[in-house]
Amino acid sequence: MRALLQRVSSANVTVDGRIIGQIEQGYVVLLGITHTDTTIEANWLANKIIGLRLFEDDEGKMNLSLANVGGRVLVVSQFTLYADARKGRRPSFTAATHPEHAKKLVDYFCERLRKSGLIVPTGEFGATMQVNIHNDGPVTLMLEREATNG
Repeated sequence: MRALLQRVSSANVTVDGRIIGQIEQGYVVLLGITHTDTTIEANWLANKIIGLRLFEDDEGKMNLSLANVGGRVLVVSQFTLYADARKGRRPSFTAATHPEHAKKLVDYFCERLRKSGLIVPTGEFGATMQVNIHNDGPVTLMLEREATNG
C-alpha cells in the first residue's frame, strides 16, 4: 500500500465540475493499493498518518499532528502510484490491484481514519477527477507498507 501525502493549506476534488470533497488545513493522501494489500497494511498506514507530526509549533518545528491543529484528510484513490515506467513509453499498471479489492481497502482505510476522530472527505472511486492542491511548505512524503507473508 502506497500513499503520497502532502501537507496542504487547502484542497478539493471535483468530478464533472462539482466539488465532491474539500478540506482546509490538513493532508491530501493519494492512495494506491496492490494485489497483496490487506487491512493490516491499511491499519499501519492509517496509524502512521494519524500520528505524523508535520505541522509547525510556535518555534517553527514540525511537532504538531493533525489532531493538534484540527486538520482533515482528503483521500483520493490513485492506482497510478503502482505504475511501472522502467521500460518503454507507456507505463504498466499490473501491480495495481483490481478495482473491487482496491475499493474495499480504500473504504476501510478512510473508515479507520474517521474512527480516530478525523474528518475524511474523499474523491470518487474510479471517476476522472480534478484535484486542486495548495501544498503547504511544500511538505510531501511517500509512505509505503508492503504486505508481509504471515
